[in-house]
Amino acid sequence: MSHAERTAKIQRKTSETAIELELSLDRPAEPAIETGLGFFDHMLTAWATHGRVGLTLRCKGDLHVDDHHTIEDCGLALGSAIDQALQQRAGIERFGDATVPMDEALCRAAIDLSGRPLPVIELGFRRESLGGLATENLTHFFQSLATTGRFALHLDVIRGNNDHHRAEAAF
Repeated sequence: MSHAERTAKIQRKTSETAIELELSLDRPAEPAIETGLGFFDHMLTAWATHGRVGLTLRCKGDLHVDDHHTIEDCGLALGSAIDQALQQRAGIERFGDATVPMDEALCRAAIDLSGRPLPVIELGFRRESLGGLATENLTHFFQSLATTGRFALHLDVIRGNNDHHRAEAAF
């Protein structure tokens, strides 16, 4: 039985950001990420690569203010794209989980694609920033992602001394 390719295109423009995003859940491709935030680009590239999805994301944000709007709006756009690509969610595995090691860091992720958004995010960062990016905004990214993606997401970094590794394990 064949199904329609699960893809989405999102354009989001606010007074703070302008985002163009293309997502394919069925056709992995080399990620093309440009947010103006090198560390965030690195995390999204890792997410797309290890998630075996095609992702193109370009964001022009008000980085002269700070990184909050860029990270939040990218999470909202990517969540909307996931929701759109899943279509009616028929025939999918509703629940999934993974435990991911990244060197000394270990993260547990569990998801329920029920259509009911509920983010429970515990990343436990010790530093205020990574690569100039506020670590509190990474938590906000996952909250925004789950909310517009309409899924429950439990994401817990169980251990890790290096916040870069903690972030990589979470993504």
